[in-house]
Amino acid sequence: MKPVIAIVGRPNVGKSMLFNKLTGGRTAIVEDTPGVTRDRIYGECEWRNRIFTVIDTGGIEPQADTEILKFMRAQAEIAIRHADVVLLVTDVTVGLTAADADVADMLLKYRKKVFVCVNKVDSIGSVPAELYEFYNLGAGDPYPVSALHGHGTGDLLDAVYEACPSDVEEGEEETGISVAIIGKPNAGKSSLLNCILGEERVIVSDVPGTTRDSIDARVENEYGVYHFIDTAGIRRKARVDEMVEKYSVLRAQMAIDRADVCILMIDAVEGVTEQDTKVAGFAHEKGKGVIIAVNKWDLIEKETRTMDRMREKVYTDLSYLTYAPMIFLSAKTGQRVPNLFPMINEVYESCTRRIPTGMLNEVLGEATAKVQPPTDKGRRLRIYYMTQTGVKPPTFVAFTNSAELFHFSYRRYLENTIREVFGIRGTPIRMLIREKNEKTDVRDM
Repeated sequence: MKPVIAIVGRPNVGKSMLFNKLTGGRTAIVEDTPGVTRDRIYGECEWRNRIFTVIDTGGIEPQADTEILKFMRAQAEIAIRHADVVLLVTDVTVGLTAADADVADMLLKYRKKVFVCVNKVDSIGSVPAELYEFYNLGAGDPYPVSALHGHGTGDLLDAVYEACPSDVEEGEEETGISVAIIGKPNAGKSSLLNCILGEERVIVSDVPGTTRDSIDARVENEYGVYHFIDTAGIRRKARVDEMVEKYSVLRAQMAIDRADVCILMIDAVEGVTEQDTKVAGFAHEKGKGVIIAVNKWDLIEKETRTMDRMREKVYTDLSYLTYAPMIFLSAKTGQRVPNLFPMINEVYESCTRRIPTGMLNEVLGEATAKVQPPTDKGRRLRIYYMTQTGVKPPTFVAFTNSAELFHFSYRRYLENTIREVFGIRGTPIRMLIREKNEKTDVRDM
């Protein structure tokens, strides 16, 4: 298990920028707007051949009086409880504030090792006189750092290295299956992750767009090991009017890139919307495994064939995702949520399935004998053989006498045959064709 570092502080002192500097990436959204980071964001930092888990948190408002601010404080407190050390970030350009002192007082009850990071000391040379007032926080020597340029982060990490427990076991953890929870805002993505984890891991609110970053969480149970990614809801471009929201759309797309399997959350009350089709399109185009989760099923009045009618409607609206298995659940009550894990395993196995060339061509021979390949002006399509060239998604290359004769409908027929015979579920199938007289030209059908 890796040592855990929590980065906390009042809003807009540069916590996310420091997080990005330590982790060497741009996982957290950085914007000069208080409250941009609302949830806990996880990353990794390597220092002196040791790996640390770093948690970025939303700004703590000790006197929080709104629902969102209370949630942000609660998320920060969860991060502090899980941390081995805490970095209390302050701003030298503003000086010591009452809010800084309130956050420091709050940290005392957790009995954690706290390092005061005085951020925005961007110049090299003598330490500014304003640094010394931060001794008043009672947390030891303050560390001058520049999250923008990286000045002082080495000394800070040296201190963190020495403070972390030496008995923490190092080693590679099993990554497991990466699962992105995707969908439009307010479809229940965060509620599902909280239900799976059994804690309020991310903010759940009736306000669309509450989750702005993608949130990572590791889950291990009797079904296996999973790496869940809860994404910000992807909105229509017309509604992406803030720079922060634009970053969040990009973050959701990046989360899909990282995933092996995507759980597409559909609101059972609203049904499939235009936003749902666009979100699903991202996953389909990237060749990801997909499970369609119809959420809020507890709110639907049931009649005869209610579930069958909803299934038919969803597959009609998402006609390119008919390969995706569907589950009807309630993230709020937990109804059928445990059934997700066998489905994730099945879809992942399909995504990574490798079919021996001999078996594949045996099926190909039977399929072409059952339904003859198309002809045009007396010339018939001939498929000499087929081989699998990749996984995630399963990708096949068919060697033929004519790419033009390989009609879309016949490709779909062969895809469906391969699905049925080999039990491939929940993943798109890519089929490429190569003409026999071409060595390099591969055309994606």
